[in-house]
Amino acid sequence: MARFELKLPKMGESVAEATITNWLKEVGDKIEADEAVLEIATDKVDSEVPSEVSGILVEQLFGKDDLVQVGQTIAIIETEGGALESIVNEAAAPEVVAEVTRTVDAPKESVAAPVDFSDSEKFLSPLVKNIAKEEGVSVAELEAISGTGKEGRVTKNDILDYVKNRTNQPVVAAPVAAVQKPVPVVQKAAPVFVSGGDEVIEMDRMRKLIAGYMVASVQTSAHVQSFIEVDVTNIVKWREKNKVAFEKREGEKLTYTPIFMEAVAKAIKDYPGMNISVEGDFIIKKKNINLGMAASLPNGNLIVPVIKNADQLNLVGMAKAVNDLGGRAKAGKLKPDDTQGGTYTVTNVGTFGSVFGTPILNQPQVGILALGAIRKMPAVIETPEGDFIGIRQKMFLSHSYDHRVVDGALGGSFVKRVAEYLEAFDVNRDF
Repeated sequence: MARFELKLPKMGESVAEATITNWLKEVGDKIEADEAVLEIATDKVDSEVPSEVSGILVEQLFGKDDLVQVGQTIAIIETEGGALESIVNEAAAPEVVAEVTRTVDAPKESVAAPVDFSDSEKFLSPLVKNIAKEEGVSVAELEAISGTGKEGRVTKNDILDYVKNRTNQPVVAAPVAAVQKPVPVVQKAAPVFVSGGDEVIEMDRMRKLIAGYMVASVQTSAHVQSFIEVDVTNIVKWREKNKVAFEKREGEKLTYTPIFMEAVAKAIKDYPGMNISVEGDFIIKKKNINLGMAASLPNGNLIVPVIKNADQLNLVGMAKAVNDLGGRAKAGKLKPDDTQGGTYTVTNVGTFGSVFGTPILNQPQVGILALGAIRKMPAVIETPEGDFIGIRQKMFLSHSYDHRVVDGALGGSFVKRVAEYLEAFDVNRDF
């Protein structure tokens, strides 16, 4: 018999840790190769961890709700055969493990003494504590960091961002007048009166995360909106004419979403100032155009999977990407990396009958476009013979953007360009 170490696999470039939400196998259970052993949750999606070998689960090294770093051993599987050493070594995530080892074993010489974090009221993972010790971050500074993790937990990215952007002056207890940067005051919500007939339901994990993201986004960015009405009659006619042939040839349903995504990607190429993010006092121009698309989860919550390099896809490729991500979102099969790296987001509020909306930015992006419902509307049609009233298919585009770095001229010009691409849609184009 040999012992195989099941490790938390690498789940994307920006994912360094996950929370165990459920053990699917108990000690003593038989496990087949590629069979799921446990369920985990990152800051964005839930996922399963399969076994690479067949055997018997003999040890669980972590419990439910425990936070685990990528590369850590989470379970021991006993299997027949002795040629597993190479598999065990390959299963580790060497880059992440090496990083954690360096953090623990090689603190900077400038740190005079270890910091005691036992007085902190926040939950701090060992990795966060080690980074804080290495960078000389005090308990007071950690208390002031607004965490983006579960229930406001400070994540690795939170503390690294803080270290990168903080001033050389450490945070100390001082009167408000002496603080260089204003600290937002978080007011507690007013208590809600509950009567005997009311039902109290605790938010699920995903809803708690969404709530935290929304509040953090509003507190971070100066949201403004621009609206524009678009005539999409040509698009509606073209889709009705081609949707059956499209599905027959490509094996994919043709919805309006890939057509809109195609127009957004083109507009971003024309206005790259919308494809940026803000890091402290710096603006990062993104090289790739990665479009996020809001999609529904099985529990009714929303998530934003990302179409990578959307500007390089033709309409068929865009349709396949949209259907794949949307389908896996509904089935709860998204992988953590599917939600990473977005540079701009599109949400279809028209799906629920809304004419337009004012969406909240998906941080750290600086723009998000809401697609309103397509409706038949009377409209003035200009012809060489004069103007007349006709029935047209129209919709509203609602563009929310971060006014810290995107002015009205750019925000308005961008959404106008999207509208121009949609209205100029060629009814004779092939797919």
